[in-house]
Amino acid sequence: MRASPLDPIDHRTAFEMAPVGLAISRQRLMIDVNQELLRMFAARREQLVGHSFELLYPSSAEFEHTGARIAAQLDRSGRYADERVMKRLGDATGGHPGMGRAGELFWCHVSGRALDPADPHAAGIWVFEDLSAQRVLKLEFTPREREIAALLIEGLTSKGIGRRLAISPRTVDVYRARLMRKTGAATTPELVHKLLVGQA
Repeated sequence: MRASPLDPIDHRTAFEMAPVGLAISRQRLMIDVNQELLRMFAARREQLVGHSFELLYPSSAEFEHTGARIAAQLDRSGRYADERVMKRLGDATGGHPGMGRAGELFWCHVSGRALDPADPHAAGIWVFEDLSAQRVLKLEFTPREREIAALLIEGLTSKGIGRRLAISPRTVDVYRARLMRKTGAATTPELVHKLLVGQA
């Protein structure tokens, strides 16, 4: 018997067919992922399920820093969101067609909720949205430059970025100056604009 569009959709189908990448985590391991997340990261299910999210970060340092920020900045309901640079996994066979080469870096919006706000990494559900259609990463940035670029996009000041990253505002200013040189921006608003429209 043919299913009607009005028939209830089971939870598994909804998870798999969601138009955004979804991952269920325990202790920063991917316990389950949906089809869109596999497509986004050009990965096979067996490459991700049971493995650490570290695979999807440009560097181990960025993985560790992000984990610390999540633990420190969850709201009372356990929610967290940011924009960050992530890495397509790919493989020797080319991964998913049309999704870029293995190791390609791209801007991603990530939001999620820890099931227990008191234990941020115990278990959670995370949403990944690929921003590469609107924001192309053209220049090569260091891990710290990527982190600071993401926080500048959020509108944080040097003092705010320093608090997030546990570094001094003066250090933030040094990295901001490097980003401005690399992108050819004369001012911070111009730098943010270039980052947002994919000129960086």
